[in-house]
Amino acid sequence: MAAQGHFEGQSVNRPPLFDSEDYTYWKISMEFFLQGLDYQIWSIIEEGDLLVTNEKGKWTEDDKKKISLNCKAKSILCCTLSKKEFNRISTCKSAMEMWEKLRITYEGTDKVKETRIDILVTQYERFQMQPGETITQLYSRFTDITNGLAGLGKTYEMGDMVRKILRSLPASWTSEVTAIEEANDLKRMSLEKLIGSLMAHEINMERLGESSSRKKHSNALKAEESSDDNESIRSSEDEEALLSRRLQRILAKKKYQSGRRYFKKNKDFKKPKGKDSKKAEPICYECKKPEHIKAECSKLKKTEIRKKDSSRKFRRYKKKVMAAAWDNSSDSGSESSSSGDEEEKANLAFMANIDDKFPAPSEAMGLLSSPQSSRKGLLQ
Repeated sequence: MAAQGHFEGQSVNRPPLFDSEDYTYWKISMEFFLQGLDYQIWSIIEEGDLLVTNEKGKWTEDDKKKISLNCKAKSILCCTLSKKEFNRISTCKSAMEMWEKLRITYEGTDKVKETRIDILVTQYERFQMQPGETITQLYSRFTDITNGLAGLGKTYEMGDMVRKILRSLPASWTSEVTAIEEANDLKRMSLEKLIGSLMAHEINMERLGESSSRKKHSNALKAEESSDDNESIRSSEDEEALLSRRLQRILAKKKYQSGRRYFKKNKDFKKPKGKDSKKAEPICYECKKPEHIKAECSKLKKTEIRKKDSSRKFRRYKKKVMAAAWDNSSDSGSESSSSGDEEEKANLAFMANIDDKFPAPSEAMGLLSSPQSSRKGLLQ
């Protein structure tokens, strides 16, 4: 309906449609429309119907004209209302009564009117330019407040509204505000002239802002390029540092492993505790006992010592026996048989105790009977 009302208002032959929204706009538009159509009709709505004193059968042409104007005013009001709003004023007898009823419905009584005026005055006093707001948007908000106050009967002088707009501007507009105050008389300055000056300054600020933004953009691009170069240099340095750290770790690991091997070869480990101690203890393959290895086995050492001693004695005494045997074979004619027999018996008896491989003493005695056989047996 609002869109239809806006469409209806585009024609000068049709009054603006009211559908319960934006009564202030409809009221002002309707007032202008009636005054342009026939000012006498507007007077009927504002002051009341034209009076006709004569009876219906005695109406003159002037009386008929007055009655026609009264009906025309009511007809125009009815055509401007939607069905819902028409139901509000359908029982009214005059155009003035219809107009007043709509005013009270949407503007309220005098007390409600005063309350609304107080609200709009507060908005007017606290009026400030919002961040990111343009001068056009600022002026539109300001106009809404002042028009609302004007519709409720509260108006301000032009100089007060000019100063109010200048005070509502932020600190970035201080230079422009000072220039306007020095160049113009604010009491005589129109609101439209002020808005024109502010819009021109806003355009210049946008132009300067675009140029500065371009410079910043170019500087940012240069900074990005330099940062990219620095990043590439840093990345190469980081790669070198990473490679050096990895190389140091590898060398340290190898050094640790070599030291560990040396420690295993030359040092003894502590015996583990618990269930794994049996697994970790070495076992000798000679005596099958733990806590030592075959090379450290005492039993094996004793047998080796015995073998070494026996081999040494055997070699020493074997030489003596062989020397004695050759002496007996060479000097058998010159020496006496008794002395030679005794020495051979003693030597053979001592050798029998050293190694079991040699003949027993009884056998040695049998060999002594024949010097040749004894010599052959010993040589064997």
